[in-house]
Amino acid sequence: MNIGDFEIQAITDGSGTEQAAEIISRFSDAEAWRGHPEEFGHDGRWTFPVGGFLIRGGGRLILVDAGVGPLDEGGYTGGGLPQSLRANGVEPAQVTDVLFTHLHFDHVGWASVEGRAAFPRATYRAHRADWERFVDGPDADERVRRVLLPVAERFELFEGDLDVVPGVVARWTPGHTPGSVVVVVASRGERAVLLGDTVHSVVQLAEDDWTVVWDDDPVAASLMRNTLADEAAERGDLVVAAHFPAQAFGRVVSSGGRRRFVRSTR
Repeated sequence: MNIGDFEIQAITDGSGTEQAAEIISRFSDAEAWRGHPEEFGHDGRWTFPVGGFLIRGGGRLILVDAGVGPLDEGGYTGGGLPQSLRANGVEPAQVTDVLFTHLHFDHVGWASVEGRAAFPRATYRAHRADWERFVDGPDADERVRRVLLPVAERFELFEGDLDVVPGVVARWTPGHTPGSVVVVVASRGERAVLLGDTVHSVVQLAEDDWTVVWDDDPVAASLMRNTLADEAAERGDLVVAAHFPAQAFGRVVSSGGRRRFVRSTR
């Protein structure tokens, strides 16, 4: 997807599978997923991609999120991200920046491999609130610590919003995690928003009260998700998230007080 002077490419690592009834709900209604068989099938088996996005422009190659890594544990399988980069003409050593939308395990898996940086020349960036929650906090995630601590010296932690390069902004959107961000790419009057995990399923752009069990603060996450969706509908922004089907871009269309996601054809 071209956004002015920037190019954004989906980078696939693998896939995850969950039971919708256990993960996504309309508050306490665990059967609400049945109303969206196009997303969850008729058995509630929800399979979604894991990966990230490569932003080219401004003299930089920015990788947004890094999949689950070389992992195969049944529900989540990764390993494809380096090949996906190479298929798009990029070697890991060419990546200049690795920007994490948040520090859940399925977004940081390729930060390091066997104790060494997977992207040896890149600066790594994450919001300080997530580092304090998932790496340094009393309830830190050992899966996350295992891949991030070997490259801790490469990290630049930030607070609030971050201008990565002119035209690329990490916007702080707490709720899903304390340090969740979305990445706004703007150039020549065009905008795209990489939603991270503020939105997991395209259905959440239509169902404004749906949360996921992974939301750290469900109320704040829901408020942020609806704010972003309404903004995208009003502005005509392109939106995409790592777990959307095929990591496809689209627009949020609002009609009669209802929103829906429409996949982009360009």
